[in-house]
Amino acid sequence: MNAKLFQQAIVKFLGGLLTVGLLLFLPAGTFAWWQGWLLIGILFVPMFIVGLVMMQKSPDLLRKRLDVREKESEQKAVIALSGLMFLTAFIVAGLNFRFQWIVLPAWVSWAAATVFLLAYALYAEVLRENVWLSRTVEVQEHQQVIDTELYGVVRHPMYMTTLLLFLAMPLVLGSPLSFVIMLAYIPIISRRIRNEEQVLEEGLPGYREYKARVRYKVIPFVW
Repeated sequence: MNAKLFQQAIVKFLGGLLTVGLLLFLPAGTFAWWQGWLLIGILFVPMFIVGLVMMQKSPDLLRKRLDVREKESEQKAVIALSGLMFLTAFIVAGLNFRFQWIVLPAWVSWAAATVFLLAYALYAEVLRENVWLSRTVEVQEHQQVIDTELYGVVRHPMYMTTLLLFLAMPLVLGSPLSFVIMLAYIPIISRRIRNEEQVLEEGLPGYREYKARVRYKVIPFVW
């Protein structure tokens, strides 16, 4: 096991856990918020398990997933907008619980948690299918076009899964106001995809032909 990579992964994991916890429970004004704990559980337990598997099976892929330093200026703006979206959505969810602005029934949170976990399973499958799946927009050395399994259905299955994950999160928290805020992910990801496909067309042999074969970007028969 690569000790440096393990340390980097643990630091990022704990940092993410602490950040999400603060963004949720400080606005809520209490730790007695079961939806907040539910989200933390379904988000970070699978993340920890997937991280351990990647550490053993595909450390290079884990290293790529930990690297968030974008080279494309367009993507830096996308990252900033995404961060602002999450910040606002989590704070509003905590405030919604604190002041009971709009109260959803408990079954909504459990149904959204089920959707979240199913989307996480799809996320793990995408990681299995594409060993070049970096978190930054770039063309890597020896990279090839993946056009089988989920990549034969949509060109960006990772964004398909993150769309499900991100839209499920506010409903797990029981916050319809946060759900509206998270809808901003759709134009944000559209901007990212537009720039990403431009980079891939210019630098990845066969990508133009792949685009012609696989029509849909994110959602089959829709987008």
